[in-house]
Amino acid sequence: MFMILGIGLLVILYTRYYLSANDSMAKLYSYLMLFMTAMLGIVMSNNVIQLWLFWELTSISSFLLISFWWHKSEARKGARMALAVTGAGGLALLAGLMLLGDIVGSYDLDVILASKAIIQSHDLYEVALVLVLLGAFTKSAQFPFHFWLPHAMAAPTPVSAYLHSATMVKAGIFLLARFHPALAGTDTWFLLVGLTGLATLLFGAYIALFKHDLKGLLAYSTISHLGLITLLLGLDTELATVAAIFHIINHATFKASLFMAVGIIDHETGTRDMRKLNGMWRYLPYTATLAMVAAAAMAGVPLLNGFLSKEMFFAETLHQQVLGSMSWLIPVLATVAGALAVAYSARFIHDVFFNGEPIDLPRTPHEPPRYMRVPIEILVVICLLVGMFPHFTIDGILSAASLAVLGKEMPVYELAIWHGFNLPLLMSAMAIAGGLFIYINRKYLFQFQASLPPLNAKKTFERVILSVIAWCQSKVSSIENGSLQRYLVIMLAVVLLCAGWPLFEMQQLAGSMPLTPVDVHNAIGAGLLIIGALATVIWHRSRMVSLLMLSIVGLMVSVVFTRFSAPDLALTQLTVEVVTIILLMLALFFLPQHTPKESSSLRVLRDLAIASTLGVVIASICYALLTRPLDSISDFFIANAKIGGGGTNVVNVILVDFRGFDTLGEITVLGIAALGIFKVLSRIPLFMPASDSEGRPWARERHPILLASISQSLLPLALLVSAYIFLRGHNLPGGGFIAGLVTSIAFILQYMAHGTAWINERFDVNYRKIIASGIGISLFTGVGSWFFDKPFLTTWFDYFDIPFVGKTELASAIAFDLGVYLTVVGATLMILASLGNMTADTQKKEVNI
Repeated sequence: MFMILGIGLLVILYTRYYLSANDSMAKLYSYLMLFMTAMLGIVMSNNVIQLWLFWELTSISSFLLISFWWHKSEARKGARMALAVTGAGGLALLAGLMLLGDIVGSYDLDVILASKAIIQSHDLYEVALVLVLLGAFTKSAQFPFHFWLPHAMAAPTPVSAYLHSATMVKAGIFLLARFHPALAGTDTWFLLVGLTGLATLLFGAYIALFKHDLKGLLAYSTISHLGLITLLLGLDTELATVAAIFHIINHATFKASLFMAVGIIDHETGTRDMRKLNGMWRYLPYTATLAMVAAAAMAGVPLLNGFLSKEMFFAETLHQQVLGSMSWLIPVLATVAGALAVAYSARFIHDVFFNGEPIDLPRTPHEPPRYMRVPIEILVVICLLVGMFPHFTIDGILSAASLAVLGKEMPVYELAIWHGFNLPLLMSAMAIAGGLFIYINRKYLFQFQASLPPLNAKKTFERVILSVIAWCQSKVSSIENGSLQRYLVIMLAVVLLCAGWPLFEMQQLAGSMPLTPVDVHNAIGAGLLIIGALATVIWHRSRMVSLLMLSIVGLMVSVVFTRFSAPDLALTQLTVEVVTIILLMLALFFLPQHTPKESSSLRVLRDLAIASTLGVVIASICYALLTRPLDSISDFFIANAKIGGGGTNVVNVILVDFRGFDTLGEITVLGIAALGIFKVLSRIPLFMPASDSEGRPWARERHPILLASISQSLLPLALLVSAYIFLRGHNLPGGGFIAGLVTSIAFILQYMAHGTAWINERFDVNYRKIIASGIGISLFTGVGSWFFDKPFLTTWFDYFDIPFVGKTELASAIAFDLGVYLTVVGATLMILASLGNMTADTQKKEVNI
């Protein structure tokens, strides 16, 4: 949390001076806050499914951050690449977490971490391990999933400093450390984690040496350091874990400061090309000093924090025997990687700040604003203090973090600058000397690298993506031909197959329960339903008649709900029927005046056969279920609605309390659907015919005065009824959804009576904001329960004595219901207004023509 909040605060301050006047600071701050929230969620979650949700939120928010400069092709491609790689890893992680939860029997993280023996003795251990590691490796840019990180450098530098040094890439490392107590300790763990880390360490360090772009160099050095931390976790010793956590902290401090220093150089010179950036010491002496100290920490120079954790790393590579007789290879390769780190750090320092004069800089460089350097100064001071006084500055934090990961007694270790002459010190000296030697003779290494065939992971990724898209399009085109009839046939055929199969396995269709006697009223209702459905099919070419028959079907469904004591469903069905019929009438208005001729008789018979068979199958399943005794959850809701949710309307209590999360998801989907319809309709040019199907022109009086007068009188009454239905919904039939539909119907009547222009002049309402407000209110109602240490969306209620009113209930569910109400109103009226505006625009165009 220190890295998330502390470095996040410094990045926010730095951003204030980095962005230009053309960039939206509020937008970037919003994205940064969203990402910070997601990272905090990962760290604080004790449920693995919740952890995964926040994990995916980091992928989505990082996509928004990387593509902040969306007008740049590199930013869009880098964001898409990062989202594709980390998103695919997230799906693998979800599968792994589900397997772990199934193995242990719980999705609580504490339970999983305490079940090491159960997990590792299970047959699916290796499968779960591979899936979890895929999620961690893709997020932490481990080889061969590293390629997205360099291309994500197209993001603004504050984003790179935050995401790619201290937070996002460390999320994968955090996952490895968090699940270390449950998954580590096997040969498979070392082979997958340790060797992947070793390969990433060497590959990143080697490639970083050849990068001319400053952010590219830092990106590959980040990959290398992430590999170092992964290798330590793969070695699977207690001290190696402590060293890994120590280097996580150290890397975040010096790498964030380096990214910010690079941002200043880019900001003041207009380029990040090291072939042009020479002699910056003369122009940016203060910034150069800070950057050189941070680069020295990255190289592992003594008296800096990077030296201490790298020396611990060297010591742990000496004390392992994971490769048997070949174990000596690991400290040798670790020293080589250390030398490469010194080489690219030396190149960063010498080529940028010394090495002659700058070449063709877009701008004359100078020192940045004073407070733009403050975040770098703070981080560099931390590098110095930790490097010189580790016992007083970092020991306590490191012990607490290590204890949280290890979950047991801490190993004995000592943080000190001097441990005497030993092999780790010799390895550090060899790395520094070797790195300087590599840098001095770098031209030979550059010539060797130039002789190798170029590898472009970006082009490979794009080819793979294009191939997948082409394959999917070929499969979709074989099914999707634009015929709605075909889509319905396929869907109904699949339903018929899935629903009809159980019938063939049943030995007897009827159950043991007796049949209910046929009631006259029920028979009449069923007959009207059948007649209405048949009439809709028979007169489908006459649109108004078929709509009228369809409304009769909907009305009879409402009557059926009322007959079987479901008044809430009846009210909902009735209001939905009114709204949908009006919207259908508006939509049908833009279709061709003459209904196209039906398809061939063979297709009609095919459709009839499928529909009839499906009806028989569904009726048979219903008959089989309703004639058998089944356990129902209804008794639980009836018994607990009052004492647990504070309401006597069981349906409403289920919607806003017991299944409130489902309702939140549903109104979110409703809002998204309305926004999608709004966007689609705003881009479709529709032609409004000048006459009806019989050639009669439309009436000149578009809005009859009688209807307008009546509708204005009914509006206050309708709103009053809506408020009454809303307020009584927790204890009597009603609630936010029904009240929202009633309000929508009242405004629909105003639109019909007066037109969109009249409404827009008097009700200047932004329906998108209403939808957002509704979803936001419902969401924050759920979040509010966290402040009282309760689960998300827990309902609070109590009773109060109000003078002249009496005992009155107050429940937090009313706020949630208010969110439902606003979302329904906003979504319904946005769709209606979009259709109405299309009519108005078309008519205006015809008049002008």
